[in-house]
Amino acid sequence: MEQPARVNDEEDGNRQVQERKPRGWKTMPYILANEAASKIATYGVTANLTIYMSDYFNMSLLTANNVTSIFNGFFQFAPLVGAFLSDSYLGQFRTIIYSSFVNLLGMALLTLSASVPGFKPPKCSTSDQELGNCVGASTFQHAILYMSLAFLAIGYGGTVPCSVPFGADQFDKTDEQHEKETKSYYNWYYALIAVAIFIAYTVIVYIQSEVSWPIGFGVPTGLMAFSIVIFFLGTKLYIYVAPEGSIFTNIAQVLVASILKRNLMLPYPDEVDQQEKELYDPPVSAGKYKLRLTKQFRFLNKAAIIREGDINQSGSPKNKWALCSIQSVEELKCLIRIIPVWFSGVLYFLVLTQLSNFTYLQGISMYHKLGPHFTIPPASIYAICYLALTLFIPLYSIILVPLASKITKIEGGITVLQRQGVGIFIIIIANVVGALVARKIQDSPLSSDGTSSLSVFWLTPQLVLIGVSGAFNDVGQIEFFNTQFPEHMSALSTAVFYASMAVANYLCTPMVNIVNSVTSKNGKRAWLNDNEILIGRLDLFYYVVAILGVVNLLQFLVSAYFYQYKNMNIDRELGESNYSEISSSGTR
Repeated sequence: MEQPARVNDEEDGNRQVQERKPRGWKTMPYILANEAASKIATYGVTANLTIYMSDYFNMSLLTANNVTSIFNGFFQFAPLVGAFLSDSYLGQFRTIIYSSFVNLLGMALLTLSASVPGFKPPKCSTSDQELGNCVGASTFQHAILYMSLAFLAIGYGGTVPCSVPFGADQFDKTDEQHEKETKSYYNWYYALIAVAIFIAYTVIVYIQSEVSWPIGFGVPTGLMAFSIVIFFLGTKLYIYVAPEGSIFTNIAQVLVASILKRNLMLPYPDEVDQQEKELYDPPVSAGKYKLRLTKQFRFLNKAAIIREGDINQSGSPKNKWALCSIQSVEELKCLIRIIPVWFSGVLYFLVLTQLSNFTYLQGISMYHKLGPHFTIPPASIYAICYLALTLFIPLYSIILVPLASKITKIEGGITVLQRQGVGIFIIIIANVVGALVARKIQDSPLSSDGTSSLSVFWLTPQLVLIGVSGAFNDVGQIEFFNTQFPEHMSALSTAVFYASMAVANYLCTPMVNIVNSVTSKNGKRAWLNDNEILIGRLDLFYYVVAILGVVNLLQFLVSAYFYQYKNMNIDRELGESNYSEISSSGTR
């Protein structure tokens, strides 16, 4: 496999290339400013969608919530499509640019739907709502709304999987100092995103709820336009990695070749070093990670067995579906090894999402006043966890990592798998705390409408633990996938992180339904009810979720124990000269 070409921008239609070394942190102001502005914009328009559709499109809360759930499903799965297009055809830079404009278009349409009278149904009065006489949205008005949501999902799907690896590409992997800075980059990147989401859940949501929906959508739209401009300003500094074609072709080739050669005997089956010398192992391009042959899944090693007539005089395979390199074989093994860890991530997000969803529902039915005049918008409750995450990551990077490094002698203090394990443990504790708080709320006097007199800030402990858990597990997962995936699948590595969130979201409803079905037998009251969440047995549900977290922790510990990290050796002497090769497909 050839090294992805790193090329300069096209000027005057000519493909002129300058030698360019990665600038590391010098490029980060443009990349991180773009990402922060776009995240404020994206979460600013999506955080309050259910309320917006209920207020402006006269939908029932149930209908609006269902539309939001469907949208969120597409929202989290879209990065898989964006990652495929980026890694296979467009490259990360182009994917980010195209997707940003699509995102901007979606936000502009949503702003118009809130601003232009003909784009939304007439405002429904309280009396009409009680009588059920509200005028619903027309087909045209629904089309504008759903088109804007579709553009938002498409835009999000293109930018999210590319932003992290594009930033990581700006660090020189042939330089030891840059390698250290890359680890710091993942922490600060996630901290900045947490700040952006915190601003979206507080400032932007407040503007929408208390000032004006047109302004509340217009501000994020302006920020999205700003993010595109600031990203373009760094084009002369960036390193661009060209795509290598279909990212799944090599996987299919290894599987086919190993099946075709299933009856052949591997040379030196018990001595992997000797076996490696006998298999097809062409050199990789300078500056690229060379993966050594491993014993794991050694059936796949047969794809690299050289038969008579398999190789051309030039040394290349006559048929890539019959002979694959050790590099291709080991890249497939990387993907297989990652699956159990990814599955653990799905269960982690299931445990986290159940806690956060019902914490939000609890918060809606609690006392929202902050002083005599200020009311906290319901959607802003969850901002507490992002504030905790924002404050904890610098503490972790500046204080805890150096202290842990002195003890463990590991760069970064602990490994990325250990970091994920700590996050899983903390989210278990968060559910136990949530159960204790839920019991406290249930034992307190409730008004006739089922609301509690307790302040919403009683939910702070579990929200803080959710944020701290994310600082460990979320950042750990992002770094793990970005470093353990094959190099030419960098965008996909981020997309699978968001896909695990999507799968967890889809599992939440069946889990709640099963719990309610079991607990409501023999005429008993179900534990969970959206309309009476404070008088159910939410505390017992949190304990069940915590038990699921314990099962996940055990599964994760087993997976981590047997996991073999990707060989990260690199030819540093040759790597530096390889940053300015010309791509036959143009600028990437």
